[in-house]
Amino acid sequence: MIADNFRQFLASNKFILTPCCGDALTAKLIAQAEFPATFVSGFGLVASRLGLPDTGLISFGEILDQFRSIKSAADNFLIVDGDTGYGNEMNVRRTVAEYSRAGAACVMIEDQVAPKRCGHTEGKQVIDYDAACRRIQAAVDARNEIGDIAIIARTDALATLGIDEAIRRANKFHEIGCEITFVESPGSIEDLQRIAAETNGYRMANMLEGGLTPFLQPAEVSELGFSIVAYPFTILTRVVKETQRVLESMRSGVIPDPAMTFAELRKVVGFDDYYEMEKRYHHR
Repeated sequence: MIADNFRQFLASNKFILTPCCGDALTAKLIAQAEFPATFVSGFGLVASRLGLPDTGLISFGEILDQFRSIKSAADNFLIVDGDTGYGNEMNVRRTVAEYSRAGAACVMIEDQVAPKRCGHTEGKQVIDYDAACRRIQAAVDARNEIGDIAIIARTDALATLGIDEAIRRANKFHEIGCEITFVESPGSIEDLQRIAAETNGYRMANMLEGGLTPFLQPAEVSELGFSIVAYPFTILTRVVKETQRVLESMRSGVIPDPAMTFAELRKVVGFDDYYEMEKRYHHR
């Protein structure tokens, strides 16, 4: 039912803005801010879980464990980065099925060579066209046969094979049966316009501050014709920068004024809800 509800939500909304998270607390904050969907970013998850770059260093088991923690903290739709599916077509099927069992509304599978890399960094390579189609077919088959989940098919072909091949792959992935396509790291507004005009179905865009794609506000992305936009770095960069600022101040011997009260922090984390529930068992 989660995927069906997500598909209905996708169909009924002209445009969906998804903040990104890599940990349970950020996911909780996004849900509390009443965003209907959150993208669980591979970059953010690896950074939060391991303190390492998104270069294929994390295992599927670690990612799945982190996702389960995120799911337990957030009650909105979760879209999760499934990377390359972590192996051959049978691994892709398992990845899709496990995310479905864990409560994801949608999983993204891409056509990079494993180990994959962040889409806006150096060294990316993609598998050949036929292998990419088999990978997406495996994901769609798992959705149809095993799991209650939607599929985003991502291609990184633009960076190495050009925009024509990226559009070709996106349209084939849609034909195979994925609900949403995502052409990663277009380098110009003209590329974005072509992707929006020449690919079929729902389209996703990715906006990274300092990335390869021109950075646009949500309304601008919507105007181009995309259905979903994700902002993977917007929260993460501010968390990192503010933490560094506070640590620098502490190192100099000055403790900054609190950004919020202890009562406010307790409320965000869930102490108030915990205490209210606890009364059921101790106040009869």
